[in-house]
Amino acid sequence: YVGDIYTIAEDGEKIYIGKDLPDEYAHSNYSAKLRGNLAKTKANAAQAIPEMIEISSNGIYSANEEKKHKLEARYGWYRYDSRFALPVYKESGEVEGYNVFKVIMVVRHAQDGKLYLYDLVNIKKETSNLFQS
Repeated sequence: YVGDIYTIAEDGEKIYIGKDLPDEYAHSNYSAKLRGNLAKTKANAAQAIPEMIEISSNGIYSANEEKKHKLEARYGWYRYDSRFALPVYKESGEVEGYNVFKVIMVVRHAQDGKLYLYDLVNIKKETSNLFQS
């Protein structure tokens, strides 16, 4: 997705996918703490990034307070709520339903004035119920 641009339906903001996303996505502090199914869930969530951006909502701004992000997030950070679903398969290989997850998308407001997707954090399974297809 590097180089692609997606628009949030709710507020019309354009979110860019920068060349730093793959490294941050895979090696962030949040990713390093993930184990087992959540680590696999985050890895599989990458397939749904365009849709997650488009359906994201509730953008909340916070100022940049870390020197290490002085340039890359010069104008601060936004956190958007989003969600994604991953299929659950029967032994026969057929899709039985979907597990739905909530996620926070971290977006940086860069020195060039653009918004860039930075990472996905706080991944939580939405319910114990399986969404049936």
